[in-house]
Amino acid sequence: MDGLTIGDVAKRAAVHIETVRYYERRALVARPPRSVSNYRLYPEEVVRRVRFIKRAQELGFSLKEIQELLSLRAAPKARCADVRGRAVAKIDDIDERIRVLRAMKKVLTKLVAECAGRAPVSDCPILESLDAEDDV
Repeated sequence: MDGLTIGDVAKRAAVHIETVRYYERRALVARPPRSVSNYRLYPEEVVRRVRFIKRAQELGFSLKEIQELLSLRAAPKARCADVRGRAVAKIDDIDERIRVLRAMKKVLTKLVAECAGRAPVSDCPILESLDAEDDV
């Protein structure tokens, strides 16, 4: 048998077998040839590719963005600046999400401070705030 089974790939890349199958369906990993006994036989470099995908996801890249990064890697005329631009855009996206999360925390902190927790739920200032109509 020449190549790795899907179980071998998953184990070496520290992912579930279904993750490898999902990446295949999303065309992030090429469908491998099958053995005589109908097993998928992956080349060794698929392990590296799956690890790359997982690391990129951990940094917040979407699968679409990861596909773009993989395409850049394979493009002979692509430059490091192309990859850098995508990373800078991801940083900007993360900064925006942090800003939104901080604003959410500020509002929730204020609501919690207004609620002593002793009133009946019908008089809960947190629920009342969530139910209030905003002036638009």
